[in-house]
Amino acid sequence: MKTTMNVLFKSMQKDDKKEILKFEIKGTEDAGDEMELFELSGSIVVLSLKVGGDDVCGDVSAEFISMQRDSKKTVMKFGIKGERDGKAQKLYEFAGRNVELGVAPSQMSIEEFNEPREGIRGKINPDGTVDTDPNQVTLEEAAAASEGGGEEGPPMPNDDELPF
Repeated sequence: MKTTMNVLFKSMQKDDKKEILKFEIKGTEDAGDEMELFELSGSIVVLSLKVGGDDVCGDVSAEFISMQRDSKKTVMKFGIKGERDGKAQKLYEFAGRNVELGVAPSQMSIEEFNEPREGIRGKINPDGTVDTDPNQVTLEEAAAASEGGGEEGPPMPNDDELPF
Protein backbone atom coordinates (compact mmCIF):
# COMPACT_ATOMS: atom_id res chain seq x y z
CA MET A 1 0.00 0.00 0.00
CA LYS A 2 1.90 3.00 -1.30
CA THR A 3 0.62 6.45 -0.34
CA THR A 4 1.37 9.19 -2.86
CA MET A 5 0.71 12.88 -2.25
CA ASN A 6 1.82 16.34 -3.36
CA VAL A 7 3.84 18.00 -0.59
CA LEU A 8 6.33 20.82 -0.04
CA PHE A 9 9.88 19.45 0.36
CA LYS A 10 10.62 21.90 3.17
CA SER A 11 14.26 21.16 3.98
CA MET A 12 17.07 18.65 4.08
CA GLN A 13 19.93 18.76 6.56
CA LYS A 14 22.72 16.45 7.60
CA ASP A 15 22.67 15.08 11.11
CA ASP A 16 25.52 13.08 12.71
CA LYS A 17 24.69 9.89 10.86
CA LYS A 18 21.56 10.69 8.84
CA GLU A 19 20.11 13.05 6.31
CA ILE A 20 16.92 14.53 7.80
CA LEU A 21 14.19 15.34 5.26
CA LYS A 22 11.20 17.51 6.18
CA PHE A 23 8.00 17.59 4.14
CA GLU A 24 4.89 19.74 4.72
CA ILE A 25 1.31 19.00 3.78
CA LYS A 26 -0.67 22.25 3.70
CA GLY A 27 -4.34 22.32 4.74
CA THR A 28 -6.50 19.23 5.00
CA GLU A 29 -7.01 18.26 1.34
CA ASP A 30 -5.24 14.91 1.83
CA ALA A 31 -6.67 13.98 5.23
CA GLY A 32 -7.37 10.38 4.20
CA ASP A 33 -3.78 9.85 3.08
CA GLU A 34 -2.49 11.43 6.29
CA MET A 35 -4.31 8.87 8.41
CA GLU A 36 -2.54 6.04 6.56
CA LEU A 37 0.79 7.79 7.14
CA PHE A 38 0.19 8.17 10.89
CA GLU A 39 0.16 4.38 11.12
CA LEU A 40 3.63 4.21 9.49
CA SER A 41 5.18 6.86 11.75
CA GLY A 42 8.06 5.44 13.78
CA SER A 43 8.83 2.63 11.34
CA ILE A 44 11.02 2.08 8.31
CA VAL A 45 9.48 3.10 4.99
CA VAL A 46 10.43 3.26 1.33
CA LEU A 47 10.38 6.81 -0.09
CA SER A 48 10.16 7.90 -3.70
CA LEU A 49 10.14 11.46 -5.07
CA LYS A 50 8.88 12.74 -8.38
CA VAL A 51 9.20 16.26 -9.73
CA GLY A 52 7.16 17.09 -12.80
CA GLY A 53 6.37 13.40 -13.23
CA ASP A 54 10.07 12.44 -13.37
CA ASP A 55 11.50 10.06 -10.78
CA VAL A 56 14.23 11.85 -8.80
CA CYS A 57 16.02 9.13 -6.83
CA GLY A 58 14.24 5.80 -7.12
CA ASP A 59 13.26 4.00 -3.92
CA VAL A 60 15.12 4.99 -0.75
CA SER A 61 14.81 3.26 2.64
CA ALA A 62 14.21 5.78 5.42
CA GLU A 63 13.17 5.97 9.05
CA PHE A 64 9.82 7.75 9.43
CA ILE A 65 10.92 9.80 12.44
CA SER A 66 7.79 11.79 13.19
CA MET A 67 4.58 13.34 11.92
CA GLN A 68 3.28 16.50 13.61
CA ARG A 69 -0.03 18.11 12.77
CA ASP A 70 -1.38 21.56 13.65
CA SER A 71 -4.27 23.65 12.33
CA LYS A 72 -2.43 24.83 9.19
CA LYS A 73 -0.09 22.03 8.14
CA THR A 74 1.32 18.58 8.79
CA VAL A 75 5.11 18.16 9.02
CA MET A 76 6.72 14.78 8.32
CA LYS A 77 10.37 14.01 9.15
CA PHE A 78 12.33 11.17 7.58
CA GLY A 79 15.90 10.02 8.21
CA ILE A 80 18.02 8.52 5.44
CA LYS A 81 21.05 6.70 6.78
CA GLY A 82 24.23 5.76 4.96
CA GLU A 83 23.09 5.73 1.34
CA ARG A 84 26.03 4.27 -0.57
CA ASP A 85 24.88 5.11 -4.09
CA GLY A 86 24.42 8.85 -3.53
CA LYS A 87 20.62 8.93 -3.73
CA ALA A 88 20.44 11.39 -0.83
CA GLN A 89 22.78 13.80 -2.64
CA LYS A 90 20.38 13.94 -5.60
CA LEU A 91 17.62 15.26 -3.33
CA TYR A 92 19.36 18.47 -2.20
CA GLU A 93 18.51 20.41 -5.35
CA PHE A 94 14.77 19.77 -4.88
CA ALA A 95 14.52 21.12 -1.31
CA GLY A 96 12.14 24.08 -1.18
CA ARG A 97 9.97 22.81 -4.05
CA ASN A 98 6.67 21.00 -4.36
CA VAL A 99 7.20 17.30 -5.07
CA GLU A 100 5.16 14.14 -5.35
CA LEU A 101 6.12 12.00 -2.34
CA GLY A 102 5.48 8.27 -2.29
CA VAL A 103 5.61 6.44 1.04
CA ALA A 104 5.31 2.66 1.37
CA PRO A 105 5.93 0.32 4.30
CA SER A 106 9.25 -1.53 4.27
CA GLN A 107 10.08 -5.08 5.29
CA MET A 108 13.15 -3.78 7.14
CA SER A 109 13.01 -3.41 10.93
CA ILE A 110 14.36 -0.44 12.90
CA GLU A 111 17.15 -2.68 14.24
CA GLU A 112 18.26 -3.66 10.72
CA PHE A 113 18.13 -0.02 9.60
CA ASN A 114 20.32 1.14 12.51
CA GLU A 115 22.88 -1.69 12.19
CA PRO A 116 26.39 -0.40 11.59
CA ARG A 117 27.67 -1.23 8.13
CA GLU A 118 31.06 -2.66 7.36
CA GLY A 119 33.46 -0.50 5.46
CA ILE A 120 36.53 1.62 5.83
CA ARG A 121 36.97 3.07 9.29
CA GLY A 122 38.16 6.63 9.50
CA LYS A 123 37.38 10.25 10.19
CA ILE A 124 36.28 12.94 7.74
CA ASN A 125 38.06 16.23 8.38
CA PRO A 126 36.39 19.65 7.95
CA ASP A 127 38.44 20.29 4.78
CA GLY A 128 36.99 17.13 3.17
CA THR A 129 40.07 14.90 3.52
CA VAL A 130 39.79 11.51 5.19
CA ASP A 131 42.09 10.00 7.80
CA THR A 132 41.69 6.22 7.73
CA ASP A 133 42.47 3.79 10.49
CA PRO A 134 46.17 2.85 10.04
CA ASN A 135 45.50 -0.73 11.22
CA GLN A 136 43.34 -1.52 8.17
CA VAL A 137 44.62 -3.33 5.13
CA THR A 138 44.97 -1.04 2.10
CA LEU A 139 43.61 -1.93 -1.33
CA GLU A 140 47.16 -2.29 -2.63
CA GLU A 141 48.06 -4.72 0.16
CA ALA A 142 44.92 -6.75 -0.47
CA ALA A 143 45.60 -6.89 -4.23
CA ALA A 144 49.22 -7.92 -3.66
CA ALA A 145 48.17 -10.64 -1.22
CA SER A 146 45.61 -12.03 -3.65
CA GLU A 147 48.21 -12.22 -6.43
CA GLY A 148 50.57 -14.05 -4.13
CA GLY A 149 53.40 -11.61 -4.70
CA GLY A 150 54.58 -8.39 -3.18
CA GLU A 151 55.00 -7.75 0.49
CA GLU A 152 53.73 -10.28 2.94
CA GLY A 153 51.55 -9.15 5.80
CA PRO A 154 51.37 -10.70 9.23
CA PRO A 155 50.52 -14.40 9.31
CA MET A 156 46.82 -15.12 9.41
CA PRO A 157 45.56 -17.47 12.14
CA ASN A 158 44.24 -20.73 10.77
CA ASP A 159 42.02 -22.22 13.44
CA ASP A 160 39.70 -24.04 11.06
CA GLU A 161 40.13 -26.98 8.74
CA LEU A 162 39.22 -25.15 5.55
CA PRO A 163 41.88 -25.14 2.82
CA PHE A 164 42.13 -21.35 2.54
